[in-house]
Amino acid sequence: MTVFKRKLEVASVGHTKPFVWLAAIICTIFAIAVTITGIVVFIGYILIHPRAPIISVTNAHLDLLRNDHAGLLQTQLSIVVTAYNGNAKAHATFSKITFSLSFQGQGIAMLVADSFDVPKNSTNDLRYVVQSSSIPLTPDQIDKIDESWKRNEIGFDFKGAARTRWRIGPFRSVKYSCHLNCYLKFRPLNGSYIHSKCSSKSK
Repeated sequence: MTVFKRKLEVASVGHTKPFVWLAAIICTIFAIAVTITGIVVFIGYILIHPRAPIISVTNAHLDLLRNDHAGLLQTQLSIVVTAYNGNAKAHATFSKITFSLSFQGQGIAMLVADSFDVPKNSTNDLRYVVQSSSIPLTPDQIDKIDESWKRNEIGFDFKGAARTRWRIGPFRSVKYSCHLNCYLKFRPLNGSYIHSKCSSKSK
């Protein structure tokens, strides 16, 4: 029997091309940079213990409340909104600040403010004096006003929002949206504010 033997041929291994080594080095450097950045951000988070900045209504006063037989309402309110940054090691920036004031669904005023910074562990007050023109009321709203005088208590809807941003470490800034939705109550006979919790929620 004839036996045929085949010679085993082993393919020669060539040298790795330079661009493959370059790509591997770049990927390694990128992975190391991402890891270091993550560690720095994590350490910064632990050291700073960041707290979301908030906005709150801290004081208010009903300066004027007048309604006539024609069903027209005139009012003036003083409202203090406080921006609070509870971070001990980071400044905070507040921007895109808007508020709306209304009575029983009837718009009274839109309030805005320019962007501003709040130093670490500090506050900044926004003081508004809101004076309305004569606002025509519906019969139901007129009844609500009459009831408010009798009970010596009246309420206004106060809603708003702001964007907040502060930095954790040297590489990353954290952004939140603050949303405010409150019912401000007053004593119409003397204009005093009935204090209640009115602080923003972050999203």
